[in-house]
Amino acid sequence: MRIFLGVAALLATLAVSPLPAQAVTSTTPATYANPVSAGVVDTFPDPTMIHGKDGYWYAYGTQNPVFNSKGEPGERILPIMRSADMVTWEYAGDVFTARTQPAWHAGTRLWAPDIRYIGGTYHLYYSLASGDLGLVTAPTPAGPWTDRGDVLPAATQATCPTGHIDQAQFTDVDGTHYMYWGSYDVICVARMNADATLVEGAATQVARGRRMEGGYVVRRGGHYYLFYSDAGCCDGAYSGYQVKVGRSTSPFGPFTDDEGVDLMALTSKGAIVVGANGNRWAGPGHSGFQTDLSGQDWLVYHAIPTDDPDFPPVGPGRLQSLSKRPLLIDRLDWIDGWPVVRAGAGPSEGAQPAPVASFDVGGTFGEGSMTGWRTEGGSWTAKTGQDSQGYGSGTGYLVSGRKAPAADVRAQADVRITAGGAAGLTLAFVNRDDHVSAVLDKDRGALVTDVVIGGQSRGESVTPLPAGFDYGTWHTVVAELRGTALSVQVSADQLGDPVAAQRRTLPQAAARPGSVGAIARGAADADNVGAARLHTPVTERVPEPRPGTLLPAYGDEFDGSALDPAWRWVRGPAAGVTVSGGALSWPTQNAELYLDNNTASVLLRDAPEGDYTVEAKLRFAPAQGNQQAGILLYENDDRYFKMAHSALPLSRGNGAVLRMSEFAKEGERPTTTPPIAVANAPMFGGPTAETMWLRLSYHHDAANRETEVGAATSRDGKRWVRNGVWTLPAKGQLKIGLFSMNRAGAVAAFDHVRTYQD
Repeated sequence: MRIFLGVAALLATLAVSPLPAQAVTSTTPATYANPVSAGVVDTFPDPTMIHGKDGYWYAYGTQNPVFNSKGEPGERILPIMRSADMVTWEYAGDVFTARTQPAWHAGTRLWAPDIRYIGGTYHLYYSLASGDLGLVTAPTPAGPWTDRGDVLPAATQATCPTGHIDQAQFTDVDGTHYMYWGSYDVICVARMNADATLVEGAATQVARGRRMEGGYVVRRGGHYYLFYSDAGCCDGAYSGYQVKVGRSTSPFGPFTDDEGVDLMALTSKGAIVVGANGNRWAGPGHSGFQTDLSGQDWLVYHAIPTDDPDFPPVGPGRLQSLSKRPLLIDRLDWIDGWPVVRAGAGPSEGAQPAPVASFDVGGTFGEGSMTGWRTEGGSWTAKTGQDSQGYGSGTGYLVSGRKAPAADVRAQADVRITAGGAAGLTLAFVNRDDHVSAVLDKDRGALVTDVVIGGQSRGESVTPLPAGFDYGTWHTVVAELRGTALSVQVSADQLGDPVAAQRRTLPQAAARPGSVGAIARGAADADNVGAARLHTPVTERVPEPRPGTLLPAYGDEFDGSALDPAWRWVRGPAAGVTVSGGALSWPTQNAELYLDNNTASVLLRDAPEGDYTVEAKLRFAPAQGNQQAGILLYENDDRYFKMAHSALPLSRGNGAVLRMSEFAKEGERPTTTPPIAVANAPMFGGPTAETMWLRLSYHHDAANRETEVGAATSRDGKRWVRNGVWTLPAKGQLKIGLFSMNRAGAVAAFDHVRTYQD
């Protein structure tokens, strides 16, 4: 039971000074290291996270053998963890046990939870492995959970040609609830009923792509951002999962990537948020979202440690249980209107600056202590509740006894109105006659901000709240002041779905924060009232790698009438290959270079010493599934890296073919039990065109004795989409290779192959 403060008053002012020990005692650690679930669970796939009204963060994961290393057989069903700082976690139970799992899906594995706070109740949506969506609700983030049954009617399922898993709920600014869902290969959206317990009506397809799944929507700056993952989630060190994003001005789309490509287009897409970067993490994906107390956003996701990627097999068809997918968090930057992890640096390894998880001033009313609080114009009492550990009530100003930490500050308060009136947040300035207020005004049905300078109002700004807005349940009011720019948001759970927002400019003389607090009129409650230094946004991406000096001896412009003698064939020469008109033309073969089926011809030449980048300009228009052409860094038939323009069928596409940038590796996978001799898996890169530029970049990681290869693609030779990085243990020398294979009927025309020293 959490303690809170409550009062009913006409005018009340509280001042806060440094607080005593509280139920949630969080001192922000200076650093953290991924995975943040280390030492608690072995794996935590498909994570979602929420900042509970009790002040703790809660994370939820897919059913998995989370305690395998401790000798526990079997799996936990939708495991829960809790943290006071997003970094140090403890196990907090399971949504279901085998005994409590509802009869309507008993025995079915449950995946991909999604947590929300709606109408004063925690809603946890989840997927059935058999293909359906369920819902449980609870008064607290840890339960007890009440089964609400199936939320996705068969009639709606029939309008969306996808796997009916990987759901994410979203509430729009007008209060309308939506559900996004889908896996392999379409993501759909449909409206939900008023209490977000049932999907209603027909679905709209908003995205499709090879192995696309795991949609999650965040609204920011007038755009809806659809995060999703593609390629394979669960194949150990060969998992090609990445998080990508598209944006739209409507929750129904069209969503486009950062090159304007519609996410429904029959091509791979760019706008990569996070992908493997060559360190110990493979397959980063299935993301959630959080914002810390400084206003910094964080991507919540899983990834696979390449040094310990696999569980022992647990039975036929249980591939998901083979891959260890612990919980990671990393800074999410917004650069030029697009989200990207760590400015494009990818998943972190080693010590990183930690999320801000404690207020510099203010507090949480832990255990109901009134010590350090000053009341003006009203009476305050401590109360207890299931979903909160401390809150207050009244009107006037709940003001910190200390100054705010910086000129740029982020303040927030959880508020609810128990009778008529208003409640919200206040920022007082050095001059006590200057302050800003942001309140939920029940009488006017609006978010109302006011700027008072020298005791005189400079004018209110009024933003309507959604019809049906429940003033009697907790909502978070957040105010960020950067210089003289003030932005205010209202949301239920701070999961990127504000229901009201304002921006206004303060007079320069007023923009000197002095203290922070809550303001209320009538009977209202306030909790988690405080402020922290506002984060400094990252505005530039990490530098893109650029090729170095051109090495003509390791390339070919194909400006003669025969192949350069430096080229040599594996299983060749291939039929129909010609060199003329400044290009090498190569009809696709009915042959393969995949696992133990190695029948395709490969054209090879030596690679230089040291680090290098190989680039090919390729004209290719595949019309049938499984046609592909491109470049290789090739050691042998069972160890290579491949960058291809491929044609791949949609899983449920009625014959539709996707034209993909496919970046793959093949090599040994000795960590499985029993060992798998050879494995092959792709990542998917940027959008394709009939003429493309493909790059593979080689680097020898001497410290880890690994070969690292990165990839990039371009549709004009100027703007590049940088893909992830594949690694293999360093063994033999790689050679530069070309191929054109899988299915006859198309022709690949290579205009050049160029190699650069990096």
